[in-house]
Amino acid sequence: MKELLSPAGNKESAISAINNGADAIYLGGKSFGARAYAGNFTNEELSEVIKYAHLHQVKVYVTVNTIIYNQEVEELIKYIKYLYIIGVDALIIQDIGMIFLIKKIFPNIELHASTQCHNHNNEGITLLKELGVTRVVLDREMPLEDIQNINVDIEKEVFIYGALCNCYSGCCLFSFLNGGRSGNRGECTQVCRLPYKLIKNDKYINNEPKYLLSTRELNTIPNFDKLLNSNIVSFKIEGRMKSPSYVGYVTKIYRSLIDNNTNKITKKEEENLKILFNRKFTNGYLFKDQVMNITSSNHQGLEIGKVLDITKNRIKIKLDKELYQEDGIRFKNSNKGMIANFIYNEKGLLVNKANPKDIIYLDNKINLKDKDILVKTSSNYLDKEILSTTERKIPISIEVKLIDNYLDITYSDNINKVNDKVLIDTPLTRSTTNEEIKTKLTKLGNTPFICNSINIDINKNIFVNMKELNNIRRTLSTKLIDIRTNINRNITINEYKLDYKKEDNYNIEISILARTKEQLQAGLDKNIDRIYVDQELYTKYKDNNKVYLRLKRVNNNYNYNSNNILATELGAIYKYSNTNLVSDYYLNVVNNYSIKYLLDKGVKRVTLSPEVDYNNLDDYLLDKVELIIYGTLEDMVTKSCPIKELNSCPCHKEDIYYLEDINKNKYRILHNNCLTHIMHCKKINYLDKLDYYKSIKVRSFRLELLDENYQEVINLIDKIRK
Repeated sequence: MKELLSPAGNKESAISAINNGADAIYLGGKSFGARAYAGNFTNEELSEVIKYAHLHQVKVYVTVNTIIYNQEVEELIKYIKYLYIIGVDALIIQDIGMIFLIKKIFPNIELHASTQCHNHNNEGITLLKELGVTRVVLDREMPLEDIQNINVDIEKEVFIYGALCNCYSGCCLFSFLNGGRSGNRGECTQVCRLPYKLIKNDKYINNEPKYLLSTRELNTIPNFDKLLNSNIVSFKIEGRMKSPSYVGYVTKIYRSLIDNNTNKITKKEEENLKILFNRKFTNGYLFKDQVMNITSSNHQGLEIGKVLDITKNRIKIKLDKELYQEDGIRFKNSNKGMIANFIYNEKGLLVNKANPKDIIYLDNKINLKDKDILVKTSSNYLDKEILSTTERKIPISIEVKLIDNYLDITYSDNINKVNDKVLIDTPLTRSTTNEEIKTKLTKLGNTPFICNSINIDINKNIFVNMKELNNIRRTLSTKLIDIRTNINRNITINEYKLDYKKEDNYNIEISILARTKEQLQAGLDKNIDRIYVDQELYTKYKDNNKVYLRLKRVNNNYNYNSNNILATELGAIYKYSNTNLVSDYYLNVVNNYSIKYLLDKGVKRVTLSPEVDYNNLDDYLLDKVELIIYGTLEDMVTKSCPIKELNSCPCHKEDIYYLEDINKNKYRILHNNCLTHIMHCKKINYLDKLDYYKSIKVRSFRLELLDENYQEVINLIDKIRK
């Protein structure tokens, strides 16, 4: 059975999703969710929504999909215990250490690995399954054929509609490094939605900034039949920041597609989707479609007319689509918008609605000067229509039998049955008819139930008190509600404490990420402990035991014969556990439980995430940790290429490219195996804190090099050794 999974940023969205046919909803509490700026739910609201969802047999998954710092672990465990007790169906987790810990403490709780775990290959997914994960949310970048090649026996969940991240899941530091608001903490500032100029060899390719990192909105409807026939279990709609009307309508559309096994929608439905929100639509990486929209990062709306004439006070428009009073509108080229509070027809009369082909006039309150295209960006009428959806009714059957002096009455929802009896009398004047019994027992208007069948088996004249029948109806309805909302599962909570013994030996280790031959040579000449390089350099120096192969960020197969590995994702951890294995910062390690888990998997050194507070490291397991104390970090790794949007393919060429933002910050663009690496505009430098790090027994220090020359590398190494 295919699951339709809808977002809920608040209670209204949750109800809208459920009433429009969601099989499951996902939502976040006030803490530990990757949508910090959604409405989110208090603990009390979570309990209420879970009861409402379970009444309708809708599952509730709670997002706990942020990285978790050491000092937050105790609070997190208390929170999860509460979620467990109130009946949450599953948790969506990003932090590998928390997956490890939660399964130790709550062995029976269901865990889904967030897309931020970077789930894209059999090896990494196998590792998660061994940890106890029952479902993985696959990378948005995976084409359908790659998804079909995931042969691990685990549930697969895929995004089918909504906003796309430009960065590979779990690999974005752009927002954090550009202002301290972490996407991995649900605080993303959407730096990728800003305009940039492209620089090639110190010359601008575009004089006017373009939205070179901004993606379109995912919309898989044209190919949804192919997804229905795939190995995907759960179809996920993105949108915890979207309105209840958006959530409800998109849910309704996909509910119909699943139920009717089709990919067809009406022209009107297509237009409504555009009104609710779109940045232009794409079939996404799933179907190898064009993903980027470099001309705009705004909501595009629906084109509904053209400006014919403009005066100081009025805008004359010919409509192609209807326009209602209070619709949100924008003029496409000027990007000026307003609410259509006053619509005038050709006679100058105010109207509530204008139709296609009508000539209308709007007040020119926005000082529009040039002829333009009119776009509808919201519809109050559509919102009201969507939110008027009645409560989702639960069909039940009713059975009435005569047993001795009682009517035996059963209500059934096809899963649960509830039963009660009512005493009958011999009729003195007239008998109670079957129709009267039916009317009373099926009068379910103020309940969540609707009767789809009733069978009354009475073979003699009887009299039943109508008041008693009313009481029976209320009693059985209440019993059925209680059964459907009751948490009936084995709740097991264990104790777990971190068991770790630190090494007594303390010798300073130095490693570098070398991107050039001369950087590598500097590391060799200074006899440092580890030199991480990409495939091209590794093939030339693989016989040197100081040289480590930095694996690709995205791997679908591992055909590398190396005993020295820098692992950038979970699949490599699984595959190379018996080698000299170092985990890179892309694994987002910010707590001791992640460190402990990776060490248990054979990792020799665990690189801490740059999102750790480097000024407060005292409580970390530092003897096996590697700390990046200098260099240029990656803001993001993406499958899209901003260079190709304006220029030819840059792969295997010597040209140097940068993105430049409105503040003149320049971000170097690198390419590796058709992936784009956006480097940060500034270097990090913690070399002045070396005394502190050494005093707390940090053992391993890394230099993340980019354009440093041989002598600069030598000087940096000497500074660490001083």
